[in-house]
Amino acid sequence: MIPILKINQDIHTIKLFEKNNISVHLLRLDEIHPVVSGNKLFKLYYFLKDVLHSPYKTIITFGGAYSNHLAATAFACNQLNIKSIGFVRGEQPKTLSPTLEFCIQNNMQLEFIDRVAYKTIHEKKFSGSLFQKFGNHILIPEGGFSLPGMEGAKLIWKYIEPNNKYTHICCAIGTATTFAGLINGNTNDTIITGFPVLKGLHDIEERLIHLKILPEKKYKVIHDYHFGGYAKRNDELIHFINSFYSQNHIPLDFVYTGKMMYGVYDLINKNYFPGNSNILCIHTGGLQGNNSLPDGTLKFTNT
Repeated sequence: MIPILKINQDIHTIKLFEKNNISVHLLRLDEIHPVVSGNKLFKLYYFLKDVLHSPYKTIITFGGAYSNHLAATAFACNQLNIKSIGFVRGEQPKTLSPTLEFCIQNNMQLEFIDRVAYKTIHEKKFSGSLFQKFGNHILIPEGGFSLPGMEGAKLIWKYIEPNNKYTHICCAIGTATTFAGLINGNTNDTIITGFPVLKGLHDIEERLIHLKILPEKKYKVIHDYHFGGYAKRNDELIHFINSFYSQNHIPLDFVYTGKMMYGVYDLINKNYFPGNSNILCIHTGGLQGNNSLPDGTLKFTNT
């Protein structure tokens, strides 16, 4: 389906449990590729396709020090002999994060930008300065938040079994690009349910409008499981992730899918979902983010 990189086509859905006539399944997109896993390859798909047919073999994109998007972009570009430049939010630290070290290993040129200036990356003046400094290139917004990114995320539906008639499809929300792609590709009564991993992410409707999602599409946003904000965690979340692995032998990350799965389990215990619900949870990968945790925090490795 995605010929740009070699991927594992044998992606499968795991049935986790059934309780109170509610079935919970997990789509293992984390297995799609060892590095460009989960939703990352989907959001990059059309950008990579365009750059391969373009005379401008340079991609510029943005992210934080622990960005899955930066890591995936660096790896994919390195594999395809495309020059990649990553603008990193914040001053350059004395010690680089494991994510940024990985980006450098994959030949991504890192440009650090202070947080005040980073807020201007969407302005025409900033994008104009990129052309002056780096020449012609293809620009990928942070997290792939764009119409091409959304259309790429829509391709996830090719891996969702149509005969299971899921009542709910759940995913974590960062930029809302994957969330929008799932909503846009929905052709039935399934409720696309998103779990923001950032505190105060209250502009999701505006983001969906920007990505041209029709207002009649069915979706729900649940803001109660961000655990204090992006990449924030507590002992309860870590305990859940470790327990989930002990029961299912499936690793979760603490930034995205771990929070979403905690929310789904908690809502089931609180009788949020109606009886006979058939829930599909999307594992969006991003396990490299766990490398930022102290050794021994999680009872498993990412491999």
